[in-house]
Amino acid sequence: VQLVESGGGLVQPGGSSRLSCAASGFAFRSSGMRWYRQVPGKEREWIATITDDGEITNYMPSVLGRFTISRDNAKNTLYLEMNNVRPEDTAVYYCQGQDTWGKGTLVIVSS
Repeated sequence: VQLVESGGGLVQPGGSSRLSCAASGFAFRSSGMRWYRQVPGKEREWIATITDDGEITNYMPSVLGRFTISRDNAKNTLYLEMNNVRPEDTAVYYCQGQDTWGKGTLVIVSS
């Protein structure tokens, strides 16, 4: 079982970025998936969840309306579209599913 995040980097405040998470080694299309993030020195926090069929999503309040979680089951890939980003969105972003975590991708929001 493996999850590999990509798409992080430097983003200007108010800008957009899309993170991807490539899944392998398990039945991705049958698994609910989640995104988390962690700021160094702080606890990892849940951001969003998507059901296996992509029909139902949930978000933490501070990203609701700005971030969108989605998935492509044909490509075994999870996404996080981030819009109108803020400096406080700076963190390492992780995808999670099937009791497995990716290694994370760093997003820095700064001008």
